[in-house]
Amino acid sequence: MRNLIISAALVAASLFGMAAQANAEESKAPYVELTNPVPVAVPGKIEVVELFWYGCPHCYAFEPVINPWVEKLPSDVNFVRIPAMFGGPWDAHGQMFLTLEAMGVEHQVHAAVFNAIQKEGKKLTKKEDMAEFLATQGVDKDKFLATFDSFAIQGQIKKARELAKKYEITGVPTMIVNGKYRFDIGSAGGANEALQLADKLIAKERAATKAAAN
Repeated sequence: MRNLIISAALVAASLFGMAAQANAEESKAPYVELTNPVPVAVPGKIEVVELFWYGCPHCYAFEPVINPWVEKLPSDVNFVRIPAMFGGPWDAHGQMFLTLEAMGVEHQVHAAVFNAIQKEGKKLTKKEDMAEFLATQGVDKDKFLATFDSFAIQGQIKKARELAKKYEITGVPTMIVNGKYRFDIGSAGGANEALQLADKLIAKERAATKAAAN
């Protein structure tokens, strides 16, 4: 009888250990599924968001990896960059990005701004300094300054902050797929792995959409 009790205890302990291991593996999932999904910007398309900061060296290192990937995204995927705004230079750089985006020139100077801050040591935290630098890149100085302080940009700043809060981000670069799944380079295991994970989640969302339509 004693042996049976011991055997039962060992089996129970073994099962408990297996369950604990399974839970540990689940906790190591490379992404977090948001409790409250965030609506996408373009209904009907799978959205991929990258939250970044021009002053972040990891974001800068991610650029040569993510840009070619973005260029090859299929037509049913909408890629969006959102500046993370945690105060100080984060806010200044975020406002600069949103201003350039509103002017329709962000894609033309994005790499130059990153290089200026990351390689040339420019701070670009004052709008006058931003305007002077951007003028060397072909951006209209007066139009930039007028847009920078506009009511429309203030609205975009508010929206960017609200989205970052809803995504529950704590650092950058962070990616969000379809307003549901959040992950970063560290949790994914590397830059290339992060994009592979994004591809898997895109495929997952595409399959879910097709299943719902049938």
